[in-house]
Amino acid sequence: MANLEVLVSELPILIQSLKLTIGDSNQITEQIILINNAQEQLRNFKKLIAQELKFDHIKNSAIATLPRIGTVASLFIPNVGLVDPAIAEKFGNSETKISLTDLQTKIDSWIEWGYFLQAIAADILSDDQLVNQLNSDINHLSLTANFQVIAESLKINLDFGNSNILERKIQKISNYQNELLQLQQKLNYSFNTIKTSHSLLNILLGVSAFYGKSGFALEWLDDDHELIISSDGKFQELTDILNDCDFFQEQIAALIIQADTLREQAEQALKKIEQESSKKPIISQQVEIVPKFSTPKIVRSALIVASSLLILGFGGWKIKEQSPLLQQISLSLTQEGSAIAKFKSAQKLGMEAAYLVQKPPHPLNVWQQAQNKWHQAINLLDSIPNETSVSDQAKKKLVYYQINYNAINQRVLIEKKAVANLESAQKLAIEANLLVQNSPHLLLIRQQAKDKWEQAINLLEAIPESTSVSIQAKEILPIYKTNYAAL
Repeated sequence: MANLEVLVSELPILIQSLKLTIGDSNQITEQIILINNAQEQLRNFKKLIAQELKFDHIKNSAIATLPRIGTVASLFIPNVGLVDPAIAEKFGNSETKISLTDLQTKIDSWIEWGYFLQAIAADILSDDQLVNQLNSDINHLSLTANFQVIAESLKINLDFGNSNILERKIQKISNYQNELLQLQQKLNYSFNTIKTSHSLLNILLGVSAFYGKSGFALEWLDDDHELIISSDGKFQELTDILNDCDFFQEQIAALIIQADTLREQAEQALKKIEQESSKKPIISQQVEIVPKFSTPKIVRSALIVASSLLILGFGGWKIKEQSPLLQQISLSLTQEGSAIAKFKSAQKLGMEAAYLVQKPPHPLNVWQQAQNKWHQAINLLDSIPNETSVSDQAKKKLVYYQINYNAINQRVLIEKKAVANLESAQKLAIEANLLVQNSPHLLLIRQQAKDKWEQAINLLEAIPESTSVSIQAKEILPIYKTNYAAL
């Protein structure tokens, strides 16, 4: 029990290491090693739990709990501070006791998450174009920081009496306007890439462009199977990033209007100086321009938003509310009814898919059924028109449905590979037996049989524990090793 108690106290730090930081691709290989080491320690933990259960002769392991030694109540928070609510599920409930069998299940989910991260890391490292883009992104400010810098720079004082200063200020304003347009394009890229991509790697490119040199880490999948991402100590879902992109687009539009107004006033002042330069000198005075408009209310309201943002110092960004413009578009009853029906059908398919894959491992056909349901749900959500009342809800659902679909695709590939390994190993075993039976005394034949047994053993050992054929592989592996040793 002493070893078990020590590992319990080390669990929080161990679980925190089960994440993949995307930024500098040179560090991804090191992270794969760290994740693999964490998985190995978790497997050792499972072995100790199994030994403890066996030692105590516990028949009903569902009620077996860790002893009252103080580590249970603080199982997931000693020496690591409070856990962010966004990833609380990753660590579990630290305020209640947990049975040893429940803890084993939790460990399985952590190990499984490690496999998922390793698969993503391997995919990234195998794509040179993706690696180059990630390495490029970390050399630039995050889009949030970039916006803050430009907005702060637009707090410009104009000198109405000095033409040289005015000319320099006009040039600065022009440069900032160009930077705003570039930032607008980057935000569009991030938004569209995250929203429309069906590939997780492409989605990560959109996220990488958004966070820039701040980098980000894949932390966990929440209860709704939505990917949780962290950057600079802040935890977000992908839909939160999309909402941030929307919010910043509005603020950029407001800043562009403010910059246009500022530039227009500066150009008018410069023109006035040029016209009056031959008549009389103009007294220089420092004035901070506050944009004034007699133009539409929508322009004034945009500037009020921008001004409020500057005063607040760009503290916390609020999630974008549904645009009232959508509510002004008249829809036919047929289109609206069809959109609602599609949304409900997609939700039903999503729930069915999520239910199918609960408590893995599952055979390949189950993963494929879930894969098909997620695919159908995505197609339904993607076909919902923007003008309908469920459009915004559909867009939010679509993002994490795509994440689920990508995750299931990965599981299908892993399961297919495991099944193929098992079938190939069994075929090699049959061939090895036939070789020895037909020519038991020929050295060359025995060497060929030995090689086949060795290949079969390697295939079985490569089958992940999370797959449905893992138990079968473990059962026949000792037999194959015995036959190999006999040769």
